[in-house]
Amino acid sequence: MALIITDECINCDVCEPECPNDAISAGEEIYVIDAALCTECVGHHEVSQCVEVCPVDCIVLNPEIAETKEQLYEKYLSLSGQPAPQG
Repeated sequence: MALIITDECINCDVCEPECPNDAISAGEEIYVIDAALCTECVGHHEVSQCVEVCPVDCIVLNPEIAETKEQLYEKYLSLSGQPAPQG
């Protein structure tokens, strides 16, 4: 699943620089996560970095976008320009 930022966001700016895929940006009122770019840090880190640094725990799984770890890894490979493993 991709992550979303809830309206509990306090715009503290700590999540945006932590995202290795540049999926987080300032929205009109709160920060937003581009689901097409979010891999939950799969391929980069063991845990989602934005979730780790968020002081108000407002970054949660998006229930509307169900993705397995394998799909997130495939997205990571595609975004990073790496070929998918054969076999």
